[in-house]
Amino acid sequence: MKVTMYGTEICPDCVKAKKSLTALNGIELQYKNITNDTATLKEFLSYRDNDSMFQEVKEAGRIGIPFFILENGEKTFDISKYVNMSTETGEMESAVAFCSIDKKGQC
Repeated sequence: MKVTMYGTEICPDCVKAKKSLTALNGIELQYKNITNDTATLKEFLSYRDNDSMFQEVKEAGRIGIPFFILENGEKTFDISKYVNMSTETGEMESAVAFCSIDKKGQC
């Protein structure tokens, strides 16, 4: 399964999700770091500014990462609903939290 993930290395939830997905067989991860360049940031912001799924995130003062797009185009903040996040080595950590820009919540 192909999964596109928007995130950043300064977000603990993103780091955990990327690590978990990279460890899974059968997952082709396209990781897009929104802090690497302005083109990727603008791409992410286009989703954030125009998709209603981000409304609650924005109202709570959060960023909305990690953000995932599945190969069928479905979008989610909780990849564990679509991918078995456990492996033979034990339970992988699921990233369902949104990063907080107020530095009081997750991230």
